[in-house]
Amino acid sequence: SVSKTHSFSSPISGRGANSVSQGNVPGIESAYLAMDTEEGVEVVWNEVQFSDKKVFKSFEERIREMFENLMQVEHPNIVKFHKYWLDMRESRARVIFITEYMSSGSLKQFLKKTKKNHKTMNVKAWKRWCTQILSALSYLHSCDPPIIHGNLTCDTIFIQHNGLIKIGSVFAEAIHGNVHQHRDEVRNQHFFAPEYGIAGDDYAIDIFSFGICALEMAVLEIQANGDNAVSKEAIDHAGQSLEDPLMREFIQSCVLTEAKTRPTAHDLLFHRVLFEVHSLKLLAAHCFINNQYLLPENCVEEKTKSFDPNGIMAEINHRDRPGVHLKYSHVSPLELDKFLEDVKNGIYPLMNFASQRPHPIPRALSLSQEQMETVKTPTPEPQETETRKVVQIHCNLEANEEGTRSHLSLFLKMDDRLHRQLSCDVLPCKSI
Repeated sequence: SVSKTHSFSSPISGRGANSVSQGNVPGIESAYLAMDTEEGVEVVWNEVQFSDKKVFKSFEERIREMFENLMQVEHPNIVKFHKYWLDMRESRARVIFITEYMSSGSLKQFLKKTKKNHKTMNVKAWKRWCTQILSALSYLHSCDPPIIHGNLTCDTIFIQHNGLIKIGSVFAEAIHGNVHQHRDEVRNQHFFAPEYGIAGDDYAIDIFSFGICALEMAVLEIQANGDNAVSKEAIDHAGQSLEDPLMREFIQSCVLTEAKTRPTAHDLLFHRVLFEVHSLKLLAAHCFINNQYLLPENCVEEKTKSFDPNGIMAEINHRDRPGVHLKYSHVSPLELDKFLEDVKNGIYPLMNFASQRPHPIPRALSLSQEQMETVKTPTPEPQETETRKVVQIHCNLEANEEGTRSHLSLFLKMDDRLHRQLSCDVLPCKSI
């Protein structure tokens, strides 16, 4: 146990030395299953070893800054960083960090299983995966300062049972050149842009890597023709084998040799091959999910039953030609339920369609156990200070039948995704 880990049960004392594979993440000497004793969930205890303590010292501030930034990252398609600390001994130094545990395995493993069953990749699933990965990259690139992943492969992308994609290993940039990376592996060299590591890396290297991931997701595996490394000819051949010209053009734009000509992640989200969910439909779905507590449990099912299938849901009128009518029969209630479930699971984040997103505001850090022990407890016990931000608030005021008093309800949604409901009776007065 290390003193700064009191909220986590260490892999030795808590779970036994249970080594876990999180996609053969580069630079990590060992990864173990551990327990977050506060939340009661399994997490991954990762260790990155630096053999040269002097080199580590020169990178220490940069490493701290990078991990502090990663602690603030909050996105449904990015593996969550919970905590980190530096551990320096006589000869060696290491970084330990705690991350979310992805139990369902990497995308590479999923593609291998799919290929083994002689199945082709479902185009709809491919589009959903691409959208989620791009959403995560767009978020990282728009942080201040921008976070470049620098190590995106099908091994560092994880898939959950509900179809939610998460990217991990978002830390290679700060420890580049000091520890083992996927770039050093022959089998993964094709994921990396030609300019990788030569000049100052920017978002374009992530776009190139994403393009190769998108190609592997479409064809399940890029054949290396018996060689250890995947050649450029094999990549070109795999791209040409795609039947959909839009998919072909989409992937080819990502893997252009000239870095400046590659599109941004935000631009790619609006490419014709991916942009199928209209922003108004997405906004409506998010509004519905966020306010679901105000609605009856089966309201979607009940509402769709009451609709006349031939009733006009929306229409577009043209002066010079016949208009367009959309009927309720054009929308399947089952598809609507599935779409709402996907939105709830984070598969279609609303942030995809924002042009600028500021860096998330860091939450106030709680006192460590050591600090708490040094604070003398006054009498009476002080009231706990609320440090969470309120991100959404709903207010409801209802008068009783006699009109003698009103009932006030406040529903608060906090920045840690927990909800709080407050209510009280209010007597009528002039300053109500």
